Amino acid sequence: METNAVILSAPGKLGIDSVGIVPPAAADIVVSVTHSGISTGTEKLFWSGDMPPFPGMGYPLVPGYEAAGEVVEAGADSGYRVGEHVFVPGASCYDGAHGLFGAAAQTLVTPASRVTRIDRGLGAAGALLALAATARHAMAGPGKAVPDLIIGHGVLGRLLARLTVASGAPAPTVWEIDPQRQHGARGYDVIHPDTDERRDYTSIYDASGRADLLNDMVGRIAKGGEIVLAGFYTQAIQFAFPPAFMKEARFRIAAEWQADDMTATRALVESGTLRLDDLITHTSKARDAATAYETAFTDPACLKMILDWSAT
Repeated sequence: METNAVILSAPGKLGIDSVGIVPPAAADIVVSVTHSGISTGTEKLFWSGDMPPFPGMGYPLVPGYEAAGEVVEAGADSGYRVGEHVFVPGASCYDGAHGLFGAAAQTLVTPASRVTRIDRGLGAAGALLALAATARHAMAGPGKAVPDLIIGHGVLGRLLARLTVASGAPAPTVWEIDPQRQHGARGYDVIHPDTDERRDYTSIYDASGRADLLNDMVGRIAKGGEIVLAGFYTQAIQFAFPPAFMKEARFRIAAEWQADDMTATRALVESGTLRLDDLITHTSKARDAATAYETAFTDPACLKMILDWSAT
């Protein structure tokens, strides 16, 4: 078996090529991907060559952890039927390429236990479920507080803000320095940090991935306040100790989503409580992947780029 896939052969070198895929086992399904998303976090780091050593990393690499498509073959032990629509958070089914994440392909073979049934009507927005579940995981659960300040109004920042509003908590403030990303708020305010005089935030969520802002965050929290690192950071995390000591600051690192996050997020999306489709600002045919990835990583007006695999 072979499939067309996005192949990152080296930093900065990316295109569509054919790659072998392993045959499915009895507990596997084969998915014909309709849409896949491009992550401006981890995938950009692979593309630029700035990704720190990571288990399973290497080139050539099939990137991506956001795919939606239709089941075209279902193993006897999979529990799925042909024709069902699913979200796939990646696959490691390739022969001749690393499958770290591995969702950016026209056909995927994956254990059925890894996928999530979704409503076909979600269309391209179905590929955003992992990012929404990641935002939910950062703020939901015992001992976690919803944000009252979010740094960054990209897709993750918007999802954090929308989930906060949907929870019934007071609307958060969102910081954004890029004028092109200051629009699109629904039920909360987006401001430039230079215009904000508050120094009493109890829960600051960073969605920018900028470790160099940590001291600024410490200066903005109330005594005993928490800073949640919700992005992905390549720089060493460091901060000046005396201000953090005076504030009795708490720091938390948000990890990847879990199964219950996906279940809860899917319910929010399918009920209409959480909207995803308007986060997609750009769509490209998968055959034009090289241009699409560059746009996703370099154009600040691009919130979310989706690859359409229907014509590949």
